[in-house]
Amino acid sequence: MADNSCESQTFANMPDGFVKLLSFIVQVAMGPSVRPVFTLCQHRVNDSLIMHQAVVQFKGGCGWWSVRGANEAGGAPPPSSTGLSEDGVKKKFLLIASALETARDPTARLSSQRRIRLARERLAKEREDILNANNSSGRTAKNFTSRELKRATANFSRDNLLGVGGYGEVYKGALADGTLVAVKCAKLGNTKSTDQILNEVRVLSQVNHRSLVRLLGCCVDLQQPLMVYEFVPNGTLADHLYGAMSQPPLPWRRRLVIARHTAEGISYLHFSASPPIYHRDIKSSNILLDEQLDGKVSDFGLSRLAEPGLSHVSTCAQGTLGYLDPEYYRNYQLTDKSDVYSFGVVLLELLTAKRAIDFGRGEDDVNLAVHVQRAADEERLLDMVDPAMKSRATQLELDTMKALGFLALGCLEDRRQNRPSMKEVADEIEYIINIEAGPAAVEQQQNA
Repeated sequence: MADNSCESQTFANMPDGFVKLLSFIVQVAMGPSVRPVFTLCQHRVNDSLIMHQAVVQFKGGCGWWSVRGANEAGGAPPPSSTGLSEDGVKKKFLLIASALETARDPTARLSSQRRIRLARERLAKEREDILNANNSSGRTAKNFTSRELKRATANFSRDNLLGVGGYGEVYKGALADGTLVAVKCAKLGNTKSTDQILNEVRVLSQVNHRSLVRLLGCCVDLQQPLMVYEFVPNGTLADHLYGAMSQPPLPWRRRLVIARHTAEGISYLHFSASPPIYHRDIKSSNILLDEQLDGKVSDFGLSRLAEPGLSHVSTCAQGTLGYLDPEYYRNYQLTDKSDVYSFGVVLLELLTAKRAIDFGRGEDDVNLAVHVQRAADEERLLDMVDPAMKSRATQLELDTMKALGFLALGCLEDRRQNRPSMKEVADEIEYIINIEAGPAAVEQQQNA
């Protein structure tokens, strides 16, 4: 007759090489006939990895629980030592004792599974509600299936990986009709990155502007949400200023056009969206360039909707070092002028082709805004201009470079009341472009 004891069932399947370290009995509320025996075993896998197996035995059933851990560089501890106190091991096992009863009881297990299913359905419903939020045009974003997006990205092949960030990963894909897309995946299990992606859906489903990256849809049938955007093929502004795509350097006029498009997009968020939207993370790496090298603002994960009747949104300071509005950082009051400050730093990047933060510049000049402000105070603003442009610039172009530099410094005023609005910034950039184009263009703008 077969031996059906828990001891024989459990240890018969134990891998070779495991050593029993300790065994103890714990009385817990798991039913009158259940008296668990916990046994901790250890197996040396190699010089740097130990596997601990916790064998849980009780009358009426058996369970296996495993955890892996790497020890210090000195190699595995001897089999006689667990690296844990007996009390510590007991506390860890007590935490799983109640789960064992659920595993034994089919009714309890089904109830637990039902709760999990309902929670997932509720989360999916919340995601779909966000997805279907109408914008001012009455459009809704498409609900893609995971099968469609796996096919589009070759099952999220690393060959299609466009970038990795704190939010997760972005993949290039091609839909069935040939449309190129960018698919953003939240980090699995990372609530913060998931919340940021869902916030992007909420924001982008309300806006429609040529200078804002377009949301095509979302996928909500996986554990982590996926967002589908239009594919913008020419990288980021940062790539073209000092990254992998910086050669040949962007011409001055193209830099002005990128500045104008970006300013128009942000101005739209502030003055045409209802309610107004504060982006909260304007920076050169969040400005994408399309086929014509026109700029599109992206990454709305930190964006906030303005509250009707209030001059600001009270929230903890978030953003990127070097672009963060110092007044917002001090008083936790987010306003449209916080985006103006960040955009001022982008204008300096366009002018200088220098990073917002660079520890190679020297202790006093790490921050680009401080670096350029000091040069302007010493009447050396043109010394900050990207040498690749300055060496070929006409006098008229040098004048427009100086004009853009002073506009940037106006955006960087310490007090937000002294900064221009994004609408004023966009108009001023348009004026500078027309100066660069010649007197006829200036006259045409003035008569418009």
